[in-house]
Amino acid sequence: MAFLRSVSRSSVHKKYGLLFDQLSRLQDPCRIDVSRLAALKSTAAVVQEASAALPGKRKDPLDITFEDAKAAFKSKTNLELMRAYIVYTLCSFELLVERNMQLMKFTKGILGERLFTALMKATFYGHFVAGEDQFKIRPTLERLRSFGVKPILDYSVEEDLSQEEAEKREVEASVPEAGDNVDQGSLKQYHVDKTFADRRYKVQSARTYFYLNEATCERNMETFIRCLEAVADFQKNPSGATYGTGITAIKLTALGRPQLLLQLSEVIMRARKYMTEIVGGEGNVLSHHLTIQDLERKLSKIKDQESVKKFLTQITADKQGILHLFPWSGIIDENQELSNTFRVPDLTTGRMSRLITQLSPKEEEMFRNMIRRMNTIVKAAQDMDVRIMVDAEQTYFQPAITRITLEFMRKYNKDKAIVFNTYQCYLRNAFDEVTTDLEQAKRQNFYFGAKLVRGAYLDQERARAAALGYPDPTNPNFEATSDQYHKTLTECLRRIKAFKDLGEEKKIAIMVASHNEDTVRFAIQKMKEFGIEPEDKVICFGQLLAMCDYITFPLGQSGYSAYKYIPYGPVNEVLPYLSRRAHENKGVLKKIKKEKRLLASEIARRLVTGKWWYTPKGDYTPV
Repeated sequence: MAFLRSVSRSSVHKKYGLLFDQLSRLQDPCRIDVSRLAALKSTAAVVQEASAALPGKRKDPLDITFEDAKAAFKSKTNLELMRAYIVYTLCSFELLVERNMQLMKFTKGILGERLFTALMKATFYGHFVAGEDQFKIRPTLERLRSFGVKPILDYSVEEDLSQEEAEKREVEASVPEAGDNVDQGSLKQYHVDKTFADRRYKVQSARTYFYLNEATCERNMETFIRCLEAVADFQKNPSGATYGTGITAIKLTALGRPQLLLQLSEVIMRARKYMTEIVGGEGNVLSHHLTIQDLERKLSKIKDQESVKKFLTQITADKQGILHLFPWSGIIDENQELSNTFRVPDLTTGRMSRLITQLSPKEEEMFRNMIRRMNTIVKAAQDMDVRIMVDAEQTYFQPAITRITLEFMRKYNKDKAIVFNTYQCYLRNAFDEVTTDLEQAKRQNFYFGAKLVRGAYLDQERARAAALGYPDPTNPNFEATSDQYHKTLTECLRRIKAFKDLGEEKKIAIMVASHNEDTVRFAIQKMKEFGIEPEDKVICFGQLLAMCDYITFPLGQSGYSAYKYIPYGPVNEVLPYLSRRAHENKGVLKKIKKEKRLLASEIARRLVTGKWWYTPKGDYTPV
């Protein structure tokens, strides 16, 4: 509090002046640049006409400029608007944001547990977090639903580890029992490096799990299942959301030893390299459209033909060619041992070559445990009719995460999309990865679910690539990432339209997870071009709780499928999450500026029109 009192009157007016200025400009509280409005006018008219024409449930016209402050904040009380304005203002103080964890701990020490909790609930915690447990978040979920928005639940408790402890844990959990040997053919990107062992380095918008032991992974699994139960319980309530729309977010690094994901990722990338050496070209194995007979001819000079025949029998293929060199279904469904599976005929030596370090029986068991935990979660999600969204992580984990997630799609997405994978469009290969996985889903006849994001690990990925000497996996700038995002989304929409034309609707489901209003507008316009309606339930939009409400709520209220990512957990255990939210908001000052302007506009409108004790009452039904 002493820190806040030290802010001068002039500084306060500079930070809060926008709110006071709005009172004198109420006649035009949602002003927007005229040239920008003209550019969006035709699109807005089309969207408003389409929204107004939708039958049945209440749907408002959508202002495609996202400048409608009333629509953005009609779900908020006046006190909540004031709190939001104050929180966003505090997030623009650089000193306060940079030292927020120290300040929170200092304040807790001064005020004590009870007063500190009350202060946090009245400010940052109350703004960014839905509640302490699955029961206390219900009022937030109910209110969101009544304004057309659905939940993605995430239990946001994080360990407050020191850098030293995080590095120690990560290194210990990333080295195989046989040692971390970088042999000929090894890819150093997929080996731990102490400099980057603290995976929180340069990461602000993603939670990090550090492996401690198998018991911790079991507890993480139980936590994810409780999240599923919270969503399912909400859906069962007659006043809750419609069936089959709730989502729970999970991370695979919470369910197992990171060493196994590193090794599996290296196997996948070495297999791609192996295919390149045999047939030329680059990319995923199935992209080569090579048949088993073609591969058999290319391996005819290998001396150990008995091992070659055994290798060929485990390949996954269809009429169009080879899908996988290895029996992933057996690995997921039948607990096949990894050490004996990942071997390929070596064209140079003429012998079978192992693509993975020999795993001990204990390590094999750890991998089976990780798959068992994932299977338990997805089976529970299927039984409860809740969707699972597997978060993307660093590129050295992602090949394994994607492969495991796709295999669970193949196993469980037989009637609808239950399991979703996440694709980070700041990666150069994002478009190729998505199109390849879409192709696998089509050929193996399962429903494909994907969340498209720009990404959370950009700075860390660039720094690690430069330090370890491998190619930078990221796009060169924001514009290239946006182009990749839009290109990838367009391809998904094109395939959705193709399925729709064949009468096979909902084979692909995409979440546009973006706080960028240009991307949201792009998605809406492309939906119209491809003839995809909001009620088709194949495209949805998602933003974080308490961020970019001016995008989420107008979308939900105009009949689009809109989600909020809902963090919850005890006050003291979500402090790391709150710290990241403060940092993230400081990094998107342009969005904060708009959010503050619209907040000020709505506060001023309510004050002048006499709505001093406004009570939100929504009568919308989510798509």
